[in-house]
Amino acid sequence: MWVEFFKGVSEDCTFHNPASLNEIAKVEEQLSAVLPQQLKEILLETNGLKGCYDLGLIWSIDEIMNENMRYRDDYFKEHYMPFDNLIFFADSGIGDLFCFPVLGKGACKDDVFVWNHENDSRQWVAPTISKYVEWWLHGTIKI
Repeated sequence: MWVEFFKGVSEDCTFHNPASLNEIAKVEEQLSAVLPQQLKEILLETNGLKGCYDLGLIWSIDEIMNENMRYRDDYFKEHYMPFDNLIFFADSGIGDLFCFPVLGKGACKDDVFVWNHENDSRQWVAPTISKYVEWWLHGTIKI
């Protein structure tokens, strides 16, 4: 379903072998967050989504884990607002990262935000991850 959707959005998308439920559960446990259902469904079909020029439209489950842990280390805590209330899942190619906000009980909202690495702002860009991919590839999202 999702692979076909993304093929319809852009012919430049490349896909990978699916992630497993166990891999997703491990990331959720490690990050103390429940990933949005749409992201889980996408990862179960393609463990990451690349666009034109190999841009990481949606990171693999390993990239999601590694990048989120990296942004929660002491260096970033000293220079930016906390990131433990965000789950990063993609990069813009210019340093900004796309993310989901984590609510009080650990559930992620479906809304997609972009974190600006220059001024530490967080701005809403899409209501869901599928809209984010569609709008990002069609140039609707401007950052």
